[in-house]
Amino acid sequence: MTYSRIVGTGRHLPERIMTNADLEKIVETSDEWIRTRTGVERRHVAGEDDTTSDLCVAAAKKAMAAAQVSVEDIDLIVIGTTTPDLIFPNIATLVQEKMGIHGCPAFSIEAACTGFIYALTTADKFITTGTSKCALVIGAEVITKLVDWSDRTTCVLFGDGAGAVILQPAEEQGIISCHLGADGQYRDLLYYPVGAGSQLEKAGIVEEAKILMKGNEVFKVAVKTLGGVATEALEANGISKDELDWLIPHQANLRIIQATAKRLGMPLEKVILTVQDHGNTSAASVPMALDVGVRDGRIKRGQLLLLEAFGGGFTWGAVLLRY
Repeated sequence: MTYSRIVGTGRHLPERIMTNADLEKIVETSDEWIRTRTGVERRHVAGEDDTTSDLCVAAAKKAMAAAQVSVEDIDLIVIGTTTPDLIFPNIATLVQEKMGIHGCPAFSIEAACTGFIYALTTADKFITTGTSKCALVIGAEVITKLVDWSDRTTCVLFGDGAGAVILQPAEEQGIISCHLGADGQYRDLLYYPVGAGSQLEKAGIVEEAKILMKGNEVFKVAVKTLGGVATEALEANGISKDELDWLIPHQANLRIIQATAKRLGMPLEKVILTVQDHGNTSAASVPMALDVGVRDGRIKRGQLLLLEAFGGGFTWGAVLLRY
């Protein structure tokens, strides 16, 4: 049987760093209020000319260098994002062109903060069926460009960045199982009211649009759902939570991460945390957190990891893998 295995990781962040002290100057808030309610201390913010595809390319190059593969090796590109450069062509083709990759399938997936998990799951199927031999999988966002900087309930949360992995076939288990879900009945709890085509006219002036979120309701559903999909992944493989080396969750909010870890009975010492440095980077948060853990030496070959995310839609997913 052929498995897929992560052979390289990479991340890229915009140069500009916005601290909580910086936010105090533009909106009625405080460093203490932000840290105690979200865990965020700073976030990277894309410049006016920075595009999501730019961040993707930079992260991809780092992942490829770690995996020791070239552009000639890449035969599949899958990107999870909710902030593509254009409505079309899809962002994966823009990344493909910028990197000088020609001919292979290249497409994007929009599942909000769960975008990378959906993309990784999709690429895993290409590898395990023999359709792909070297897949580039990316989660990336410039979500601060959707933020209303006068709305203190949301502007303190978000940051920009990109994370990438290279997947290749392996005879031993890498990705063990993937678990995805969604439920559109929760759409009004977290959404952006502007879309493509007819939705542009319906929404009116695009500049007035902003991320809309009912925070308390999102928190409740997120904690329950993340705990449920994590348990589903473990039980499906007969693995106990004590066997996990690392939990790598979507970095939405420290309180959500703490509540999810508690629900799973996992100490925070076994959770990769980056929300304090990156904020909520939506689809980029899981692959960037993975790369942080790999590069600082905490995540080692052979360890058992559980990646999970939850996003607007609602969408959710988990990937159980041996690194």
